[in-house]
Amino acid sequence: MSDSPHLLVIDAPYYTRISESLMEGVMQELEAEGATHDYVTVPGVLEIPAAISMAIGSSKHYDGYVLIGCVIRGETTHYEIVSNESARAIMDLSVNHNLALGNGIQTVENEAQAWARAKVSEKNKGGGAAKAALEMIKLKKSFS
Repeated sequence: MSDSPHLLVIDAPYYTRISESLMEGVMQELEAEGATHDYVTVPGVLEIPAAISMAIGSSKHYDGYVLIGCVIRGETTHYEIVSNESARAIMDLSVNHNLALGNGIQTVENEAQAWARAKVSEKNKGGGAAKAALEMIKLKKSFS
């Protein structure tokens, strides 16, 4: 493992502009740390765990993972399925494979909440996810 961490950023850009704002925060944090990254998109948040699993099984090495996307509550129970099942699968993968991971998937009630969390000038949850992944990489290295 080199001194500069190499991460995989997985984006579910269903809400394109919100994802772009989250990604702005991610990039600021990664650049500040001198980290490198690969970037992939998936159709939706439910596909993020499968993408992590594929990356784990590939020949590429990632020190950590940053996940971004947004789920906004609608009129059906689909929100609960997407939010709960993706979070459960991501947690299972991170624990079972000792992954350094920053989860920046926003699960919100409405678009205003999504924007408040996505904007770098407000809650900057994309930057927070990247920072969490970088901190977990450091923690993992401290155990080796």
